[in-house]
Amino acid sequence: MTETAVPHADPASGSPAGGPDGRAPKRSYAKLAADESREDYSLRYAPHSYRRWSETTVASTALGGIAYLADFAIGASIVFTYGFTSGLASILCAATIIFTTGIPIARACAKYGLDMDLITRGAGFGYFGSTLTSLIYASFTFIFFALEGSIMAQAMHEVFGLPLPIGYLLTTLIVIPIVFRGMGALAKVQAWTQPIWLIGLVLPFVILLFNSPGSFGDFTSFGGTEGAGSGFSWLGFGLGTGVALSLIAQIGEQADYLRFMPAKTEANKKRWNLAVLAAGPGWVIIGAAKQIGGALLAFVALEAVGRTHALEPIAPQVEALKPWLGSVALPVAALFVVVSQIKINVTNAYSGSLSWSNFFSRVTHRHPGRVWYIFLNLAIALTLMEMNMFAALNKLLGFYSNVGIAWIAAVAADLVINKRVGWSPKYIEFKRAYLYAVNPAGFGAMVIASVVSILAFFGLFGEYAEAFSTFIAAGLALILCPLIAWATKGRYYLARPNPVNGPDVEFAEGTDITATHTCTVCETAYELPDIADCPAHSGPICSLCCSLDADCGDLCTKKPTGEPVLMPMPEVRTR
Repeated sequence: MTETAVPHADPASGSPAGGPDGRAPKRSYAKLAADESREDYSLRYAPHSYRRWSETTVASTALGGIAYLADFAIGASIVFTYGFTSGLASILCAATIIFTTGIPIARACAKYGLDMDLITRGAGFGYFGSTLTSLIYASFTFIFFALEGSIMAQAMHEVFGLPLPIGYLLTTLIVIPIVFRGMGALAKVQAWTQPIWLIGLVLPFVILLFNSPGSFGDFTSFGGTEGAGSGFSWLGFGLGTGVALSLIAQIGEQADYLRFMPAKTEANKKRWNLAVLAAGPGWVIIGAAKQIGGALLAFVALEAVGRTHALEPIAPQVEALKPWLGSVALPVAALFVVVSQIKINVTNAYSGSLSWSNFFSRVTHRHPGRVWYIFLNLAIALTLMEMNMFAALNKLLGFYSNVGIAWIAAVAADLVINKRVGWSPKYIEFKRAYLYAVNPAGFGAMVIASVVSILAFFGLFGEYAEAFSTFIAAGLALILCPLIAWATKGRYYLARPNPVNGPDVEFAEGTDITATHTCTVCETAYELPDIADCPAHSGPICSLCCSLDADCGDLCTKKPTGEPVLMPMPEVRTR
């Protein structure tokens, strides 16, 4: 969006300023909110005209964000606690669940140009119902920013003797200039750092293969450090899976990039499908391999550095590199850790700014710009680091899993089941003008599944229910979302029909899909999917102006209009 020559609003709120000539008030936005090179369409549909990156660039940028070393710490923690057999089964089971639920979400985000929050709105949660999931997602970003930042600070402490509190602050500040500039800067950083990261990732295992090949076999009989034993345990399997499933909300960060995927056509559909699969659910294949690999490196380093340091990725990296690199093993390992953590934490900070923007725009009807919420997200993450959240890793992630998987499973159930059988609209409607505040199908399923699974997690239903609380959350969400949609006959998905976007339209051959329509409120042109029919303003309104309007009283959903008041639409045909 660009700033417009209309009467200026309060620059912090973006609310309309009254016109002196009696015309309808017009809205202009604060400078940062109006600059889409930084804003990246944080609260709206990503237009085709902005999706200038190739399928490969979008996919590689999205996959660059999974460079994090929390996988190493999580995998090591699971195997150390529950033993190799149960730990391996946990990691593979969680990866299967994450991959399966991630497929429909990734495809929807890439197809419709929407982030995870906007997908959630139209996939069973409603306009305000998805406000809660914005908080869940924001929590994911700052929890994992803190975890990754802790790992980077540990590396700086080992190399430079930098006190951990100062290291925490430095790891927080270092990402701000990159995240401030948006997708363009993120794509460059991920591309430039990828070779260093790939070499650093593979080298320790190559050295281990040549210098200590027997350690691979020894690892398979490892019984953990807490007496779990090397055999399979159902309790260990359930608890370990719960920890690994804390990563399920990572699909949201992948979606924040996938929304910039170019339109799918006959010419690019094979590349498009492969890129979406790889950069969407495909991240977890690499993630699971990193968890197992991290556990292996920690096992090999255990005797030399002790359990506490073995769970910190820097120490196992150094021990693995020593046979070939000797005294330079520490700085080389530290470089790998710092690069890895910058790659993931720019994504955590970026996605956190998007989720906070979505949350506050609906609650306060204000939007000063995405970049201001970077500081909020980083402040919370820094506080967690200073509180040493790394020490409570398993418990914290196990608890988070119950809520995260209930959310993702409910969205996946809507996309796969409800939309296919007709209980939910075939397309994703994300605009306030057409949505109920709360849809009980997805929102109700998530709340019920979360409450029951959290009670189980705290031991209310016995030790096996505690161990398998995340399975309870997933199962209930998958069952309840379609069940509630069927019971309510899908009536809470749309407050009124969308007269122009229609169910999954496809533009006729030769039509310019980037044709724009001017918002009556801010007088800026937007592509059709971002425009709603507004009876309060007697014309088209963009999705963001619609979200920020605090005075319309939701007239559009209370008194649905018959004929659209938009300008003439291009010719369309239904799929």
